[in-house]
Order: sequence, then structure tokens, then C-alpha cells
Amino acid sequence: MSRIGRKPVAVPQGVEVHLDGRRITVKGPKGTISRELPRDVMVEVAEGSINVSRPSDGRIARSMHGLCRTLIANMVDGVTSGFEKSLEIVGTGYRASKQGEDLILQVGYSHSVRIVPAEGIHIDVPAPNKITVRGIDKELVGQTAANIRAVREPEVYHGKGIRYAGERVALKAGKTGKAGS
Repeated sequence: MSRIGRKPVAVPQGVEVHLDGRRITVKGPKGTISRELPRDVMVEVAEGSINVSRPSDGRIARSMHGLCRTLIANMVDGVTSGFEKSLEIVGTGYRASKQGEDLILQVGYSHSVRIVPAEGIHIDVPAPNKITVRGIDKELVGQTAANIRAVREPEVYHGKGIRYAGERVALKAGKTGKAGS
């Protein structure tokens, strides 16, 4: 039995959970999120908790058991407190700004890069070299942060680029000089 899958998901006050066939919908103070669940798991909504079980011990059912429980727990956390990813921009002249809801990046290309956030995602620029991505869907927040980072990943010789806050980039040594001098 999955150690993660057998733990019940606690439903805090102010959060409503509706189960309609294979679709689970979680509504809370920050918003509403829903997801389609696979056939290989069974979900029961009880008073103050959600229990996930599997009907068989098949390979797919075992692999989906803990995953579905974690996805449901992330949905409950998202509508109560939300998720956040922070990014840092390192490099001379590299900066970010906001234009309406869009993020404008100037990171060494001949043009600026515009990133339009998906629905439910809020991008903040507290400083020209810092970006914060917020939302209630953990998967969408992480994917948006990864897409921003992919515009200019940190390069390994100088460390310039966009990186996650606290990410350590291992720098390579460059060439040491001409041979035979």
C-alpha cells in the first residue's frame, strides 16, 4: 500500500470539495480548481477529509494511488494559501518589467521577450532582477516559472541568465591560456 496514498487529505474550514464522477472540484477562498481523475483510483469525500484508495493492486493502480492523493492535496493547498515561485535575473543589463499583465524580459537578445501569463497566474516584478510567479495551480505555477527560465537559462561560464531563487549554478573554468607560450 502506498504510504502517501493512504493518508487522508484534511479539508480546512471554508473549502468545499465536490466529486462528480471522475472530476473533483475544490473551491476555496483563493479560487476554484478542478481535475479529471484516472479510473484506477477511487476517491471518497468524508466529513473534513478526502480518502483515496485503489480497487486493485495492478501496476498502474499502484502508481496512480499516491499521485492522485498528492494532486488532491495540492489542490486543497492551492485554494487556501496558493503557490509561489521566485526567479532571479543575473547579468549586466538583464532586467524584467511588467506591461499590463505581461512580463517583458530584456536578457541579451536584440529584442525584448514578452511572456503572457496563463489564466490564474499572476506575475510580479518587485525589482528589475527579481520575478515572482503566483497562482493556485501548483503545476501551472511551476510550468510558467520553467518557461520564463527557459528564455535565458544560466550559462555555465559566467552564470548569466534567469535562475530560480537560491539555485546554485556550477561554473566551469574557462580556457587557461595559449599552449607553448
